Amino acid sequence: MTGKIFYRQRTKMKDGAHQPRYILVAVADLNLKVYGQHLRMCELKHIAESVGAELIELPRGPKHQHDDDDTD
Repeated sequence: MTGKIFYRQRTKMKDGAHQPRYILVAVADLNLKVYGQHLRMCELKHIAESVGAELIELPRGPKHQHDDDDTD
């Protein structure tokens, strides 16, 4: 069984920023320590290829909307 590396796109990104775009969320079935939190896609792919893991992008959910009717 291959391991899995779960990641998602960062939410607070500015257009044109030179910062890593992805955040590592979880690792399953791998003996792997990760010291960086924000990574580039090429870094994620290289890590996954080196350890024989599958990269899984987590989908973005709907925006949280506050419902004022529940505050009564």
